[in-house]
Amino acid sequence: MSTQVPRLLSGLVDDAAVFPPGSASPPDAVTAHHRHRAAWYSDLVGPLLLPASAFAAGRLSGLLGAGFVIGLIGDTGIERLPTALSVLAPDGVIARQVEAPVAKRGEDPQPGLAELVALAERLGDIPVYAEIPLTFGLMGALDAVAQARAGGLPIAAKFRTGGLAAELFPTPVELAAVICACRDRELPFKLTAGLHHAIRHRDPETGFTHHGFVNVLAAALAAAGGAEVDAVADLLAATDAVRVVELVRAHRDAERPLWVGYGSCSISEPLTDLIRLGLMNGSLEK
Repeated sequence: MSTQVPRLLSGLVDDAAVFPPGSASPPDAVTAHHRHRAAWYSDLVGPLLLPASAFAAGRLSGLLGAGFVIGLIGDTGIERLPTALSVLAPDGVIARQVEAPVAKRGEDPQPGLAELVALAERLGDIPVYAEIPLTFGLMGALDAVAQARAGGLPIAAKFRTGGLAAELFPTPVELAAVICACRDRELPFKLTAGLHHAIRHRDPETGFTHHGFVNVLAAALAAAGGAEVDAVADLLAATDAVRVVELVRAHRDAERPLWVGYGSCSISEPLTDLIRLGLMNGSLEK
């Protein structure tokens, strides 16, 4: 691993360039991802996230060569994920992870979760992430994921931390409760949406207050160390960069606990923030 990317930040940011608000075309996203993979900060970057619908429509035909690593996002339903995976195999494309929502907000997550667990059993050693709404049935769903994981399946949780409506942004207390619930169940988790910058901030255009990804790092570290919900929420709510950055800096050489990472439509935004906060040793000019 590069000494310029601390162990704590390894693989933190998956490349979600084709998803909104970036919405890059697949050819542009693949070209940019090759640049990221060759850059000095490559250890920061996870796989390129691609929707199952793009494979079904043939929009990626010929773009991905043998050995190209992706994360497959199940935007066409859990039942169609095997078809998308079958398209990858002849070209030698590698699915490092599979992610899919198990329910819409307000729906019972258990039927979709059972379907995803059954898929995970078929996929073998490919990590699977169940996107669970932060609403009805959440804790029961976490129990089910933890039970499946304890039985040997490489399945974990995923949560949405932003979107196009205010209710898609969990409060610091709500997110802290979920992080601590995962900690108590020894359950890794991923996040998606809304984590555009390092520190918690209000978007002047939408008025939405976004979680900061360094806040989440600090919160995960604190939760893994035994902190309770109120202390974890306090870190998530902090807008003073010094406090959360110093906690993260103190653990730069440690393995990241609990939080697997998140998808960002921009790699440059988190990279720029990390450099400016002194958490990466490289520079933007490299």
